[in-house]
Amino acid sequence: MALFRYQILFKTKPLVILQFQGPKMKRKGQDIRTFFKKRSVNQRETEEVETQKDSQSVEEETQKVSQSVEVETQKDSQSVEVESQKDSPEPPEDTTSPTGPHDISKHRGDSPSQPIRQGFPRTLQGGAWRSFHVEWYQERQWLEYSHSKDAAYCYPCRHFSLPNVPKSVFTSVDGYCNWKKATFRDSGFCRHAKSEHHVNAMLAWEEDKRRKDNNTSMIVLMEAENRKKITDNQKYIKTLGEILCLTATQNIAQRGHRESSDSENRGNFLEILELVSKHDQSVRTRLEDQAKNAKYTSSHIQNEMISILAGMVRDEIIKEVKESEQFSVIVDETKDIKKKEQMSFVLRYFYNGMVHESFLEFQEAERLDAAGLTEKIIDCLERHGLNYKENLVGQGYDGAAVMSGKHSGVQARIRDVASHAFYVHCSAHCLNLVIVDSVKSVSEAGKFFSLLERLYVFMSGSYAHEKWLKVQQEMFKGEGPRELQRLSDTRWACRYVACRNVMDRLPAIVCVLEDISHEDNPDRAVEARGILHQIDLNFIGCLVVFRKILGESKFLSDMLQSTKIDLTKAVELAETLQQTLREYRSEPSFETVWGEVLDICQSNSIPTSQPTCKRARQVARTLQSSVVTSTLGQHTEPDNKESFRVKVYYSIIDCMIGEMERRFSKINCEIMKGIQAFNPSSPSFLSEEAVLLLANSYGTNSDDVKLELHQVKRLFDRTAKKERPTSLMELLLFLDPIKTVFFELHRLCKIAVVLPVSSASCERSFSTLKLVKNHLRSTMAENRLSSLATLSIESARAKGLDLDEFVRRFAVEHGNRRIVLF
Repeated sequence: MALFRYQILFKTKPLVILQFQGPKMKRKGQDIRTFFKKRSVNQRETEEVETQKDSQSVEEETQKVSQSVEVETQKDSQSVEVESQKDSPEPPEDTTSPTGPHDISKHRGDSPSQPIRQGFPRTLQGGAWRSFHVEWYQERQWLEYSHSKDAAYCYPCRHFSLPNVPKSVFTSVDGYCNWKKATFRDSGFCRHAKSEHHVNAMLAWEEDKRRKDNNTSMIVLMEAENRKKITDNQKYIKTLGEILCLTATQNIAQRGHRESSDSENRGNFLEILELVSKHDQSVRTRLEDQAKNAKYTSSHIQNEMISILAGMVRDEIIKEVKESEQFSVIVDETKDIKKKEQMSFVLRYFYNGMVHESFLEFQEAERLDAAGLTEKIIDCLERHGLNYKENLVGQGYDGAAVMSGKHSGVQARIRDVASHAFYVHCSAHCLNLVIVDSVKSVSEAGKFFSLLERLYVFMSGSYAHEKWLKVQQEMFKGEGPRELQRLSDTRWACRYVACRNVMDRLPAIVCVLEDISHEDNPDRAVEARGILHQIDLNFIGCLVVFRKILGESKFLSDMLQSTKIDLTKAVELAETLQQTLREYRSEPSFETVWGEVLDICQSNSIPTSQPTCKRARQVARTLQSSVVTSTLGQHTEPDNKESFRVKVYYSIIDCMIGEMERRFSKINCEIMKGIQAFNPSSPSFLSEEAVLLLANSYGTNSDDVKLELHQVKRLFDRTAKKERPTSLMELLLFLDPIKTVFFELHRLCKIAVVLPVSSASCERSFSTLKLVKNHLRSTMAENRLSSLATLSIESARAKGLDLDEFVRRFAVEHGNRRIVLF
């Protein structure tokens, strides 16, 4: 009779190997064929089960397994080892529930059912009441208990037994319940634990747990590899986005003239990516092993990624504007290097306790008439989903007729569709026009600035500039050399720096001009003598006056260019400058200026006396024999002091005062009076009449405003003086926590804050435009230009973008992806 045994081998997957030995194996020159036939083998497992009614019974389960094996082998063979299903995949998990009660495990995915109770049901067995014990779980982890059957079962034998294995009491429906012999050495749990079938099931169970713990199954490995690949792809796309964001915020070009692999300079984008790959193995792998059309470094992909990054910045701005509700639009135009008219769009709004002026985009203006510009502005607002018809409360432009036209200008056309959009002329432009008109009105002032420009040009020459620096080092030891400033035609307040440098370095200027005037070069000598001759008393007087006046104007100009300033503060500063100019128009102020002029002239050897006439005036013949008691009929030349006071000093100040009153006269309009009513330092603070002027202009309920005014005045009376607001912004922040109570007043305050003061933000965007679209990048497309400008101007937002969101948007918007991102 053939002997047989089972051997379980575990590699990466469990394999079943059957080894047969027999004394009558024959060798033939044929292949081995194995047939299995059932043969009866009696195996009995006797278990004693005591009944619950004072009787003791033994439940014996006998299972007969028949297996007959006919083997045709070759002659003289002693043993044949047959390995079945080598390296075959693991059999699928059995989805059918094993036999057993409902309150134990149903499939392999369930853990062994091991309920813990205060007391288990007791049955009379062997003359004593016996029950299941919780301590048995700790010694035998394979054990599970059914409360409905009051019986124990073997978890691995039920789920991990080999096919056609004989059933036992631990896998039957009724289970094992002979608690008397449960812990005997030769029966119960111990006997079952030593059985061959249980050992094989335990090994299979342990291997299954090991695979789950180590995640080494084929599906898990594939999922892990797929996740790793996706993570690497996302990291690679993030790296590309970070490089593009860096180059955009730093205003450097991304692309090179030639980007082939043999080029020495492939452009900033590819060179930075190559540098990153030296320190990041995953990026290097993508660049070396990935297909050429899956590297995502082409110019089209760059444009797409830059557009997505800029779109994320714009979405953040639009989200804040929509939460703020009320907003203003600021627009200005300029020409780029290709002579294309570029419109700059800026939104001003109140959000999170601060006033923001956020750049939105550039757009090319094909038409420069009022209708074309209006269409561009409305299209921009509609494209970003802004409710401009209800929430647009202000519009700020320069003073060009096409923009500020009262009847058919852009501001009038915008008000036709957005009735609350109050037009504000840029205050910085107004101040600039005040100085321009003042200089044009006084001839001596115009001559003075023309001489300053000529002096700058002469000193900027290579020969004169070298001598200029050398003389400064000799005369002003310990101080750094200063450069003469070129005069700006658009920012007259900045001419203060030019006047200051000339006045502080006048001795060096005179020394350089005198040295060059005595040299042999005739052209330079003649030009130097001409400039030196014009540096006279009037020049020094204008220099002192304009340094003082432009110094005051520059402070106002800088404040008007701030994004945090509001109209009430701008009005206060303008009135302060007017008051300062009125104080300058007095005899004490003139005497101070004249004394400073004389001191400068004496220190630089500039003559201060009245120039002598070429010949004395002759007395008329008819009067020669008479005594002249009056000067009637004769003209007496005034002295230098009087001439300067009348022709220069008072004329300049009078022109500036008049222009300031004319240019800033809009403070008397109804809306400006209402805004002043929210300024705590104004005499009309919280005046009902003034507040209602603003409320009626913006469609606010007058009755609600009156009630809220009454309540807020009482609130201020109960507030300590140190805690009371002192400005419009502080008033808005004071009302912000209680805006649900003072809804209308809070809305009016927010409108007053978001009304534009100047278009300086648009002017600053033009500076970025020159950096982004220069003569080396003049062929840039409009969409790329606008996106790069947005990332550069709003660099703080760009650096804080969520790159995971960037990858998600790129995966959605890019339709022809070569790599998996999700």
